[in-house]
Amino acid sequence: MPTTNDLKNGMTLNIDGNLMSVVEFQHVKPGKGGAFVRTKLKNVRTGRVLDKTFRAAEPVEVAILEKREMQYLYRDETGFHFMDTETYEQSTVDAAAVGNAANWMVDGSTPYEAPAAEAPAARWSDERPGATPVTP
Repeated sequence: MPTTNDLKNGMTLNIDGNLMSVVEFQHVKPGKGGAFVRTKLKNVRTGRVLDKTFRAAEPVEVAILEKREMQYLYRDETGFHFMDTETYEQSTVDAAAVGNAANWMVDGSTPYEAPAAEAPAARWSDERPGATPVTP
């Protein structure tokens, strides 16, 4: 099982049933006492950012997300609608999960950063926590 020593920016963790993405981390070795890892984590579902401190070498559960290329279709009162470009399956993502990226989304356009016409949608335990932009 991975530990806090293995953390990398962008890694997604399952902490107390919440999907958290590592925004930044810092390994600290004080002169007195044991080493620890200071992290800034972003809740994938809500977008809320929190600071959390772990002991060094503390085991963490990494969440394996299935990422697929999706095309942004439209937005309505139920959320943002995406279509899988391979299977043509349509799915809806809550507006809260998309967050500020909604400002850059254009119906039916081509892939671009911050989310885009074709953005990988993450799936974890048959749940779609959000959409991530494609980096050109």
